[in-house]
Formats: sequence, structure tokens, C-alpha cells
Amino acid sequence: MKYILVTGGVISGIGKGIIASSVGTILKSCGLHVTAIKIDPYINIDAGTFSPYEHGEVFVLDDGGEVDLDLGNYERFLDIKLTRDNNLTTGKIYQSVINKERRGDYLGKTVQVVPHITDAIQDWVMKQAKISVDDDDVEPQVCVIELGGTVGDIESMPFIEAFRQFQFKVKKENFCNIHVSLIPQPSTTGEQKTKPTQNSVRELRGLGLSPDLIMCRCATPLETSVKEKISMFCHVEPSQVVCVQDVSTVYRVPLLLLEQGVMRYFCERLNLPVEPKPRKMLTKWKEMADRSDRLLEKVSIALVGKYTKLSDSYTSVIKALEHSALAINHKLDVKYVDSADLEAATLQDEPVKYHEAWHKLCSADGVLVPGGFGVRGTEGKILAIKWARKQNKPFLGVCLGMQLAVCEFAREVLGWEDANSTEFDPESKHPVVIDMPEHNPGQMGGTMRLGKRRTIFKSNTSVLKKLYGDSDYVEERHRHRFEVNPELTHHFESKGLHFVGQDVEGERMEVVELEGHCYFVGVQYHPEFTSRPIKPSPPYFGLLLAAAGKLPGFMAKGCRLSPRDTYSDRSGGSSPEADIVDLKFPSL
Repeated sequence: MKYILVTGGVISGIGKGIIASSVGTILKSCGLHVTAIKIDPYINIDAGTFSPYEHGEVFVLDDGGEVDLDLGNYERFLDIKLTRDNNLTTGKIYQSVINKERRGDYLGKTVQVVPHITDAIQDWVMKQAKISVDDDDVEPQVCVIELGGTVGDIESMPFIEAFRQFQFKVKKENFCNIHVSLIPQPSTTGEQKTKPTQNSVRELRGLGLSPDLIMCRCATPLETSVKEKISMFCHVEPSQVVCVQDVSTVYRVPLLLLEQGVMRYFCERLNLPVEPKPRKMLTKWKEMADRSDRLLEKVSIALVGKYTKLSDSYTSVIKALEHSALAINHKLDVKYVDSADLEAATLQDEPVKYHEAWHKLCSADGVLVPGGFGVRGTEGKILAIKWARKQNKPFLGVCLGMQLAVCEFAREVLGWEDANSTEFDPESKHPVVIDMPEHNPGQMGGTMRLGKRRTIFKSNTSVLKKLYGDSDYVEERHRHRFEVNPELTHHFESKGLHFVGQDVEGERMEVVELEGHCYFVGVQYHPEFTSRPIKPSPPYFGLLLAAAGKLPGFMAKGCRLSPRDTYSDRSGGSSPEADIVDLKFPSL
């Protein structure tokens, strides 16, 4: 097993996740089996109780693990399926050590950070690295480990110490450290500054880890003199200093690393049993990156949410939209609309904000209401849904978005003025959305309906069923505490709002569609978590097709796109892309 540790310096949020994913992509394209682990030094057990403003969205895995959004990057780039144990936190490590101490495993010993915590970290990494993440159940050959935060943080010290010991445990030829650092370029001088990187590397080396590759994040390509200066002061060869400048699309990052000989270095440093020349998979990436840069036609989607000030809050949603837009040859324009700005209260307090929000919504080609929690902004979302329904604008509601679409329909079409979710109004006479029987109201962490669940299609005329390749069922990831009240569904069915997808028992409403509308779809699950660059998520794909005016033609052609809208197969088929030739979704 080969281990590649990715650390970061100077600032957090520097792009370690994308770089770790890109390194994995290059290795996988050379025929290696790759897995990934994300270490978060915070004390939380998992990411489930975070506000999206803390660390961005909470990503959900097949097994119901609520994890850091970087695991979403790993899954999308590498087309793998991770588990909750691929996200390691200080909380998980301390919990496992304390549980052992209570059981008496350390009887007679003083339990300390070194060796007990550091040993637990190493054992966790070695055990998790062996677990298969591909469909073929083959044990991985390379494990990419990303250490969150910044070198020097007090909370990440035990992890740095664990990896200092780890490099000797697994031997030098099986361990490699990539350090990602910032090269600022102050606008006053326009000069690229290396001092922050020098200090960061000095600190890392002082803690016992010496970087093999220094990846420099910068706005413009590194000048040769700057590269040589970093090489001289940071104890590496100039070829070990890699420039990762800002690029037009993240699809370019693996190509950027490849051009600078990163794969050749890995082959020599880690004695990898492959040729350093990647296979056809990266040709697809280059094609995607080139297409992304060439797109001229635009399609705009209004994203109506409550966490719109931080785009990381909706990372997977944005990626799913981008994948679908790329598949239909359109450039995506996301208009972020804070749902609270659409409400009447904003008209009174801040009329300019109110009119700007409505202008964004009304000028968009389609409307998306993603998931969320809490009452703030829900009335604004309902107003956006009402507008999309009445104006025949393409609409997709995800999780809470679907529940609010049901509330809006109940109020406006069924005439139940107080219809609501019991999450927001427990006293409503028409509780069209209720909490699930197994929901434990006393404890917040890990008490939702989480992970991969099956949805059965109940209608053969369903638009979504056709988009899923006419499959009888789909398996998608869930994260919710509330559900549509099954006792009231017949009222909606009689007025044209059909619950075309239900769970295996037929008790939970999973997919809702409005008849006579160009595209009005709600899904209880989160399809964005399984969207891939070359396998777009069908609900999002349908939204983009409808927004671009291509959905009727797509359906008429048996759910196939015209040749100009599809990926060419010049590069030959390699595993994850085989289905993309005519972008016909495979049966699940």
C-alpha cells in the first residue's frame, strides 16, 4: 500500500481537496486502484450538525455517513463510493480511545496523546486504506490522505505527530507528502511572494515531516525565479515545486499536474508498478475541460435558498447543475436568490433587495429549491415555487424543496390556507408534511433518515422515470427528518399533483410531478450526491433540458441527445465513461 499525505499551509480553504482528488484521478487513470481519506481535526464526531456556513455543505454517503464536502470531490473525481470511516475526525479518534479505556483495554496504563491517540490514528488509516471503494471489490493500491486545516494549528498536532511516526512504520518508499501552500501576489507590487510558503514548510519540517512535492496555489503561473527560490529555501529540487494556478475549470487541475511531471515523480518516488503515461480516461477530462471553455449558449438557474452567501453551502448542487449543463453544451449561470429577500417583510425594510431578488428569479430559465432546515426563508421559497408553477417555468425541488412544493399546492390549489410542515407549524390543521415515526426529537446528531434507499416508480408516464432510463426503481441518498403526510396524498392526486415515486413499502412519498407543466418535479432524496461529470444526475439533467427548451425533443428521441450535444468517443471507452457515447442513462 502506498500512502500520499496532502497537508496545507498559510491559509485553510486553499484547494487541498481538489488537489488530492486530482492526484487520485491521475493515479487512477494510470490503472491503479485508489482510495481517499479526509481527516478533519475538529472535535465533532461527524459533519451532521454543522451549519453550512461553518464548513460548507454536509455530504451524505451510501451508508448514511454525514461527512465533509471534500469526500464529495473524491467521489466525483474518482468515481468511487466511500464510507463514513473515510472521514476521520478528532471526535471519532478520542471516542474510540475513550471507549477502549472504559472497556479496560489499557488496564494499568496512563492513556496519553502519544502513543495512544497517535497509534489509534495510524491504525484507523491503515485499516480504512484496505477497504475497496470500487464496484469490483479490489483492495486499493494507493491511499490519498488529506489533512484538513493548516500546519501549525493546535488541533492538528496529534495527526502531524501520527504521520511523523507513520512514515517510518510503512517505510520511506511507501509514503509521500504533498504540501499545498499559498503564493500571494499583492496588487501594489504584482510580485509573487514566497515567504509564507518558506515559513509554512519550515514549520512542517520542524514537526518531523519533509514535503516531497510543494504545490503552490497562485493566481498566475509561477515565475522560474520564484520556483528556484522556493526550491532553495524549502529543501526540494525545482522539479518538486509544482505550480497550481487559477484555472477556468477544476477539470483542468489533473491535466495541469500531469504536464508538470507529477506522475513521473510518483512512479520514481513510490516505485509504482505502472507506466507514468495515463490511459484514455484523462483524454475525456481534457475533452470536458475544452468543451467547458468553448461553451457559448447560456442557461440560467435561480437557486432559491437560505445559505446563498457561501457557495460552498451548495457545492454538490452546483456541481450537479454544471454536469448537466455541460452535457447539453450550455454554460451554466447560477443566480443565487436569498429566499428571505422574496418575502413581503423585505419589501417593507429593504425594497431594493426585494426587487433585485424578484428580478433574478423572474429572469432565470429555471428554478431550483434545494434542501435546508429551519423556518427562516421558507415562505420566500413557497413564493418562488408558486411563481414557477403559475408561469410554467421549469422547477426542481429537492428534499425541503419538494415538501414546500406540496405545501404551496395545498394552499393555492386545495385551498388549505394554513397548510404547512409540522417542522414550522406544529399546530397546523392541515399538516401536509409530518415528522417520521422513527425520528428521535431528543437527539440531533445522526437521527435522520440517512443514506441510500430505494424508490419505486408507480407510474409509467413519469418524466423522471424516463430520464432514469425507464428503470422500475432508483437508489439515491437521503437526509431528512420530515416527510409528506401519506394520509393526505389522495387530495393532491385528484388535482394533478402525482406522487409517482414511493419507497419500497409505499408509505413514503419520494417523487412528485405536476401534470400539464413543462417540468415541475420534487424529489425527497438528494440526487446531487451521486452526480458525476460524465454521468449527470437525471433530475438535474431534466431541469437543465427543460430550462434550455430541449426536454420535449429529448423525450421524443427516446431520451437521447443529438450528436452535437454529446461527448465524442474518439478517446475510446474506459470504465466510468462507457455509457456516455449517446448519453443514454443506464438502467439501474
